[in-house]
Amino acid sequence: MKRRLFMKGTLAGSAIAAALGAGLLAPRAALAAWPKAVMESESVGDTGSASAAVKIKAPEIAENGAVVPVTIDATGIEGVESISIVAAANQRPLAATYNVSGGAVAFVSTRLKMGKTGDVYGVVKSASGTVHAKTQVKVTIGGCGG
Repeated sequence: MKRRLFMKGTLAGSAIAAALGAGLLAPRAALAAWPKAVMESESVGDTGSASAAVKIKAPEIAENGAVVPVTIDATGIEGVESISIVAAANQRPLAATYNVSGGAVAFVSTRLKMGKTGDVYGVVKSASGTVHAKTQVKVTIGGCGG
């Protein structure tokens, strides 16, 4: 019985190795498209005008900058195309972009990594323009307030 298991494993492994060698299993082809230039930008860019229709929820003080919970609610805006989260003090400000399709609810919740204290923007792009809401998050080291 162990011989059969060994033979199956050997055949499966060699088939995968041959497929990788021939380029049939290319991991890059399976990845989703992402805006490389925008994600690697070091500037905040256009966040539009401030709007009360966009609600951003984030802690005032984050004891651990590695996991800062952020929620963006744009359910009051019609025709939302995308929701982006920008952490202005980070080296790469654009933290995430979510494309919203026709019937989806314009609400996202995620966790960010923030290196230092700064403003966090919730940017909503819709058919009528780009609007944002912002809040400041103070990142402390070990909860010491400094």
